[in-house]
Amino acid sequence: MSGQDHMCAHLGNLSRSLLRLHKALLDSERVSYERVHGRIETNGAFFQLVLGDAWFAWLRPLSQLMVKLDELSEEKEMPDRAEITVVIDSVRTMLTPSEEGNGFGRHYYDALQREPDVVLAHAAVRALLRTSSPGKESST
Repeated sequence: MSGQDHMCAHLGNLSRSLLRLHKALLDSERVSYERVHGRIETNGAFFQLVLGDAWFAWLRPLSQLMVKLDELSEEKEMPDRAEITVVIDSVRTMLTPSEEGNGFGRHYYDALQREPDVVLAHAAVRALLRTSSPGKESST
């Protein structure tokens, strides 16, 4: 397998792992939302909440990064290595849980504390991030 093929395969694997993490986060947030607001009747109603309700706003930056990663992995020609590095570094930075504040890091920390599926998906993404650029991965 050439270096280019390997990078494309790696981007695809990272994209799929992020998708599993995103789904685990959405499932977890749905449960939390329903505890407060009652049952969401349909998947369509849930989708509308994810797109527009403030409860789910913290997940939107992750969704946007996933779109960028998908676009890179689906390009006909190999994207610029610097562009790939920027997106992977953005994912790495975003997926840093924080006990402080109230932004993505805090919500992500809370999800990791309450949901085993999020922990497992997080571990899978972190393993792929470690192989993206060795030496840059933290112990998180």
